Amino acid sequence: RLALSLLPGSMGHRTLASVPALWASIPCPRSELRLDLVLASGQSFRWREQSPAHWSGVLANRVWTLTQTEEQLYCTVYRGDTGQVGRPTLEELKVVRQYFQLDVSLSQLYHHWSTVDPHFQEVAQKFQGVRLLQQDPIECLFSFICSSNNNIARITGMVERLCQAFGPRLIELDDVTYHGFPSLQALAGPEVEAQLRKLGLGYRARYVSASARAIVEERGGLPWLQQLRTAPYEEAHKALCTLPGVGTKVADCICLMALDKPQAVPVDVHVWQIAQRDYSWHPTATQAKGPNPQANKELGNFFRSLWGPHAGWAQAVLFSAELHQPHRAQEPPAKRRKRCTGLVG
Repeated sequence: RLALSLLPGSMGHRTLASVPALWASIPCPRSELRLDLVLASGQSFRWREQSPAHWSGVLANRVWTLTQTEEQLYCTVYRGDTGQVGRPTLEELKVVRQYFQLDVSLSQLYHHWSTVDPHFQEVAQKFQGVRLLQQDPIECLFSFICSSNNNIARITGMVERLCQAFGPRLIELDDVTYHGFPSLQALAGPEVEAQLRKLGLGYRARYVSASARAIVEERGGLPWLQQLRTAPYEEAHKALCTLPGVGTKVADCICLMALDKPQAVPVDVHVWQIAQRDYSWHPTATQAKGPNPQANKELGNFFRSLWGPHAGWAQAVLFSAELHQPHRAQEPPAKRRKRCTGLVG
């Protein structure tokens, strides 16, 4: 099996047991990262559990499979462009470390949140290892434009079709073809909106196309988006909200997951319910029965004052716990669809 896997032409999804020589490991206990809770919780939409506990997806225009033991994160990379086969290099492992932001100590954050918040302490016992990904700003922006009024399964399908239509082909594994995320230029083309409508993106097709064009033609392209990483949170949030299809919550998702703003707290109906049910929080404007820009800011400030500068990370833990509530499985599909958006809806 190992000999077969070393041949460039016979590529399949690897497992740690079948081809151990092609894997490298990073010391990382499960309390710092749980792949199942992080990769399927509506942060990124590009990962699939192709074999039990083995997650395959695209990161930095390479295809990876990740798995873990109690103390180690294991990674293998498929280099379809070069035909080279070997375990990940130190440089490639650095990409994985940055993606999972492994320099941030989750145990210290959990300890702090549990000290200041008894409800968090209760939830955290069962939901260790929920951390935020540091994503590519382009992928994050357009994925979350697709997230509007949507659920994780449907967003995943939309993002996949978007990549197949406009992204570079990377490699095929076991009849699954992987594509990189499209460039800004590819999404700014003249026929993009019509093609995305055919692919089932609905009204979001116009927002994807218009936002790509706005960034390329009016804001100087990718550097405009990248410089928001170093801009203050409020400024970056305001700038993102000038793009077609980007409202308060989508802007917060991008700030939190791609622009190094750990204090950003995306608020949707789901987070609103958590705040009212578990924290007895109510907006000062009593007529607000659900999320709106002013109330979102107010609720974000409430959580920031409670949890501190990584408030968006704490919220991701509670959201992950909410996704795994047993009562959600019994809900009728229509209701479940509305609620299942969480960070993404």
